[in-house]
Amino acid sequence: MTPERREKLLSVLNKRQAGLTVVMENVNDPHNISAVMRTCESVGIQDIYVLTTTIAKHKRFGPKSSSSAAKWLTIHQHTDAAECFAELRKNYDKILTTHLARDSIGLYEINFTERVALVFGNEHDGVSEEIRAMADGNFIIPQMGIIQSLNISVACAVSVYEALRQKQVAGQYEQTTLPADRVQVLLKEWGFTENDL
Repeated sequence: MTPERREKLLSVLNKRQAGLTVVMENVNDPHNISAVMRTCESVGIQDIYVLTTTIAKHKRFGPKSSSSAAKWLTIHQHTDAAECFAELRKNYDKILTTHLARDSIGLYEINFTERVALVFGNEHDGVSEEIRAMADGNFIIPQMGIIQSLNISVACAVSVYEALRQKQVAGQYEQTTLPADRVQVLLKEWGFTENDL
């Protein structure tokens, strides 16, 4: 591995945000999933969750949309909602779903300097009632048009870039948030040899 490549990968890992994740519930189109992966990777999210309770588990994700983003992410696939949420609760203080409801808060009201998981739902039905009941609340992305919905990959991008903005202001990208042992594991997964470490 060249020194330049080594420095690039180390720089990326040092900016990974352990306190932010995205959950996709029963998203049908693998290309939507891959587009979300690409966006998550771009803002420094390391862990993402793919929950499939009513559709078949995805065997692969559209590589053209993701630009190989899956290679750089840790993808947690679950077929049981309770199991998925039990894992989320270990790592995140707040789980919010995208859902238009009376008690929904606006995207810009979320405090992304806390440990937050954002749940995005199926392309046609949104986040299920089961998942909304398990979450801590709902949020909406402000919109001024007639159509009150966005494609999942667009909704995710808008949301996680607001998280990036808040985290930058708070200086969170200047701190390494992944545990040291996790960094070592990821370095090896990313192709580091003993000589590189």
